Amino acid sequence: MEEEKKSFEIDMVRGPVLKKMLLFSLPLMCSSILQLLFNAADIIVVGRFAGDNSLAAVGSNSALITLMTNLFIGFSVGANVTVARFYGARKQKDLKETVHTAMMLSVVGGVLLTVIGQIGARQILIWMEAPTEVLDLATLYLRVYFLGMTGMMIYNFGSALLRAVGDTRRPLYFLAFSGAVNIGLNLFFVISLKMDVAGVGAATAISQWLSAGLIVRCLLREKTGIHLVLRDLRIYKDKLIAIVRIGLPAGVQGMIFSLTNVLVQASVNSFGAVIVAGNSAAANIESFIYFAMNAFYQATISFTSQNVGARRIKRVDKILTRGELCVLAVGVTLGLLAVVFGPQLLGIYTTSEEVIDAGMHRLRIIALTYALCGAMDVMVGSLRGMGCSLTPMLVSLIGVCGLRIIWITTIFQIPRFHTINMLFYTYPITWIITLSAHIVTFLIVRKRLRERAVARLLD
Repeated sequence: MEEEKKSFEIDMVRGPVLKKMLLFSLPLMCSSILQLLFNAADIIVVGRFAGDNSLAAVGSNSALITLMTNLFIGFSVGANVTVARFYGARKQKDLKETVHTAMMLSVVGGVLLTVIGQIGARQILIWMEAPTEVLDLATLYLRVYFLGMTGMMIYNFGSALLRAVGDTRRPLYFLAFSGAVNIGLNLFFVISLKMDVAGVGAATAISQWLSAGLIVRCLLREKTGIHLVLRDLRIYKDKLIAIVRIGLPAGVQGMIFSLTNVLVQASVNSFGAVIVAGNSAAANIESFIYFAMNAFYQATISFTSQNVGARRIKRVDKILTRGELCVLAVGVTLGLLAVVFGPQLLGIYTTSEEVIDAGMHRLRIIALTYALCGAMDVMVGSLRGMGCSLTPMLVSLIGVCGLRIIWITTIFQIPRFHTINMLFYTYPITWIITLSAHIVTFLIVRKRLRERAVARLLD
């Protein structure tokens, strides 16, 4: 049994880096693609079988749900880094305390979000200016959806713990099973029981609790240092601080990125319905590229954290270069494919030639250069893996969010530059500037890390 359990893990501190990063990243890519497909299935079911108002009610909640969950998803990054560090250092007591603190934090965070969702759903949607005709449906959907929020948090934190020891396969299996159940329940609740948006929300909540149960069962049966004991669940103050120190900047960054995207979307909206539709379809296609690249960001975090914990500082550079090569290869290849087959891909979303043409404007600028975003994220992953999370957050917020806001409020307002293409150019320009700043930050942090390692040897 011990050997069977071990087979899911990857030894990140010894042996070839590239092969192991690929073994780690490929299941993560599949997980992300499955998640996107399941989300698309939710939209298709409610749109086809419940009507336009129901579709609008579900869609009007997406930005809010992302905004509210990003903070706690950031904390799961902190849990991943801290667990990987102690796992690599073979500090069993610290590892056990971190595992139980992380899982307890997931429960507390999930319950908090559920309460906020139940009490504040309608008022929050009013603040967001949700259309009056769908406000009741949107409120109902949000309240039902948030009943599964604790389950979603438990799954995300549990997956982060498994990733910390190199296991990305079992979270994929759990997601595939719960996602298939989600689709089946969607069809049953919406078509057979006529539950409308409540059916979609209930199907999602049930599948989230199912995936949480599978993750917890997995951790309870673990024989390694991430073994979970329910009676030991509690918050250890020093471990909570360690998780928050890494996770809070990651969560805040995700929240502010979401707010910035709202501002960009508002600028897109000013160009009319055709541009908005083309932009939405193209952005959905690009999300597949982003999540495929994001797997290497996750790999870089886990590999770097374990090696820093094991004091194998020399492998940090190798991990970064392999991560960058992989993310550039994936980003460039998928970006090119998205442009070459863009008309056919956009044709899945619409039959309007004008909308397809509008979507191609975005793909030619953003999809072709998306590899820069992936390279930027891998740099951030390396920095967070080394324990530096606040600085890359500040660099990203200034370089990406700040510059985009400046661009939109200054250059974009000049009549000759007030075009949709000039708006899209903010993406590659801010990625290049921010990537350059992250490289400088990495060189400084790595130098300090090596100096501390040398000092420990001299002691």
